[in-house]
Amino acid sequence: MTERPKKLHVKTYGCQMNVYDSERMAEAMGAQGYVTTDRPEDADLILLNTCHIREKAAEKVYSELGRLKPLKAANPDLRIGVAGCVAQAEGAEIMARQPAVDLVVGPQAYHRLPSLVARAQAGEQALDTDMPEEDKFEHLPQLRTPATRPTAFLTVQEGCDKFCAFCVVPYTRGAEVSRPAARLLSEARALVDRGVREITLLGQNVNAYHGDGPDGGTWSLADLIWALDGIEGLERIRFTTSHPNDMDDALIDAHGTCSKLMPYLHLPVQSGSDKILKAMNRKHTAASYIEIIDRLRAARPDLLLSGDFIVGFPGETEEDFQDTLRLVERVGYGQAYSFKYSARPGTPAAEKAHVSDDVASDRLQRLQALLGQQQQAAQQAMVGRETTVLFEKAGRQPGQLVGKSEHLQAVHVVAPDSLRGQVARVRVTEAKRNSLAAELI
Repeated sequence: MTERPKKLHVKTYGCQMNVYDSERMAEAMGAQGYVTTDRPEDADLILLNTCHIREKAAEKVYSELGRLKPLKAANPDLRIGVAGCVAQAEGAEIMARQPAVDLVVGPQAYHRLPSLVARAQAGEQALDTDMPEEDKFEHLPQLRTPATRPTAFLTVQEGCDKFCAFCVVPYTRGAEVSRPAARLLSEARALVDRGVREITLLGQNVNAYHGDGPDGGTWSLADLIWALDGIEGLERIRFTTSHPNDMDDALIDAHGTCSKLMPYLHLPVQSGSDKILKAMNRKHTAASYIEIIDRLRAARPDLLLSGDFIVGFPGETEEDFQDTLRLVERVGYGQAYSFKYSARPGTPAAEKAHVSDDVASDRLQRLQALLGQQQQAAQQAMVGRETTVLFEKAGRQPGQLVGKSEHLQAVHVVAPDSLRGQVARVRVTEAKRNSLAAELI
């Protein structure tokens, strides 16, 4: 009688890097005989891959653990683990607060996940939140299974040396570390061999990439992009998330000269007030940010910009907020993410007097109204234009496929299923709130 394969359920919170990490953890456990399942009630192992960026992140994890507790009562052989940045920040406290948790693993130690699971199965509470000097990616299994989508993430850089006053990333992900270029190119080729056509390069500060090059020198992100450009079968390259201070000349030039580098850039600014930027320890000014945007648009006029904004940061006045609105008006964003400031324990800003919630909420509403107008204008500007779409999946309507434009906009097109996983040229016919409709050319 064939033994039933063990089943793994992974729930991922937060950023694209966590999505990539979850995939690699699933690969690591796949090498141990686990198959993934979307149903936690069917799982032998449940992993929560957590994020510590958003407000009340830890409490959301504990709430989820409470919902999973009955599954543990029904199946004593079930093992539950917490991974990611909340695991790094909370450590053993997670196990103390929720005894249903069998293992805790930080984002720099998940290559040790199989041994932690083995310890948990033996009845131990397994904890590993070390930040080892060894390269975790060297210890993970090679990618084997066919890609389920034509797009994939590839982590090239981890950690952060910027120490923004509001951010926990330097404490949960550690110092900036870049992976060797040869390993990244090998992994990229493996992804393309599995059917991937678009790769998004990931890093907490991805444009701070400074990995060892095959030529013995240090490669920048632009160097890596140009090497990826030479991989046959790879049709699109993206990267996220960038810091303005690491947007160098070579990377700006690549936006104008590398045909595979898509005309979309997420470049957070956080505030338009120099006073607030200084308080945030951002180390750039509104003027220097705008200068970078102008240079990028000179290199690639159709570049679509995305950004991050925090309103209600400690010390922000109405005039500071007006500076942010003026910067938004000046830059013009096709997409953006905006939030009210929320304190993270252990960060410098957490100790400062906060702007009242009512004031912050009002500012956020006004900012989002302006950003929403700009996004709709960017959507409308696409109508009548030609673009290419990488089709990823079936749409809701019969005979419809959905994919992403060059500018990362969702596009719905009536198209044959044979185009799934392929890039095709379309003409945009309609702009909707969060997507476009188009027809094949």
